[in-house]
Amino acid sequence: MSFDDFHPTIVEKDTVVLFLGKSNLQLIEVTKDKVHQTKHGAFPHNQLVGKKFGSKIYSQTGRGWIYVLYPTPELWTACLPHRTQILYTTDISMVITELEIRPGSVVVESGTGSGSLSHSLLRALKPAGHLYTFDFHEQRSEKAREEFETHGLSSFVTSQHRDVLADGFGLEDVADAVFLDLPAPYDAVTHAKKALKKSGGRLCSFSPCIEQVQETCNVLRQHRFCDIKTVECLLRTINVRNSLMPEARLTNQDDIKYNKAADSDAQQKAADNDAKEQPEGKKIKLEDPAEAEDQVDAGDKEKEDKSKEEAEVKPMKHKLPTNRGNVEYLASAPKKEMPGHTGYLTFASLYPTL
Repeated sequence: MSFDDFHPTIVEKDTVVLFLGKSNLQLIEVTKDKVHQTKHGAFPHNQLVGKKFGSKIYSQTGRGWIYVLYPTPELWTACLPHRTQILYTTDISMVITELEIRPGSVVVESGTGSGSLSHSLLRALKPAGHLYTFDFHEQRSEKAREEFETHGLSSFVTSQHRDVLADGFGLEDVADAVFLDLPAPYDAVTHAKKALKKSGGRLCSFSPCIEQVQETCNVLRQHRFCDIKTVECLLRTINVRNSLMPEARLTNQDDIKYNKAADSDAQQKAADNDAKEQPEGKKIKLEDPAEAEDQVDAGDKEKEDKSKEEAEVKPMKHKLPTNRGNVEYLASAPKKEMPGHTGYLTFASLYPTL
């Protein structure tokens, strides 16, 4: 009964998540005198009672160890017994956000399946809200009802065995949001509209095929649903690591090229400044054109000789480090392959009738 009433220490009948590794989580109910066998050794349940959640517990031999974790909806999704395909945290977070579920909301869900989404919905709508969840498979519905009771959530949820495609939800003007995970969600739109409050509400349909999405959108428009949109949630993993890169180093030849380029820029800048300082309309008057040409040639030659001298001795102002070695930097890159989607989420709003 840990899902509803949080307490820091483990007591008998608590549901506990055992962390045996990054991808190895196990779910147990603490029972007196029972022993849980793992690859890390045997762990008596009596040994867990009184320990704080998050504690490191050693096996009977003292060689192996595990962590005992408090059961959250995310951990439940990661280690629940699969009776059907489930929704994972990436899609669940989008569903709860778009359906605007908050404490006090009334939500209708079909179908229940393995209860992955149900536990997250219950956490979002407690303590004043309620969840109505339906499944056409009687054994799955009964098993989900038992889990809700074991986890201490039975007062917030009504789990029923019902074929909503044929019989509807049996609810009218009660729901703030409706979630459909059905093989033909377009056939349940009429029932969902009836279950939503007359003041309006939100609807979400989960479908693995785009053809189902197209048909569902067409039916939603026919029944006056607005703001229709379909999204696909993809998990993009980024690899972040430290890498080494050879440090940049300039040769003597590179230094010469750099200095020449710098001198050329400096000469051009000086010429531009001289042109600006020259009074407008003022011209140099020479008596003999031939003498003027000789003076220009001599001036150019003098400037060229001076530039060569400066290039030989002028140090580079922004020279890069020349010491050899590697530079460490932080790099990130996505994986070459991205995992495929689990399905499409179609959202729509039903506005009140004026």
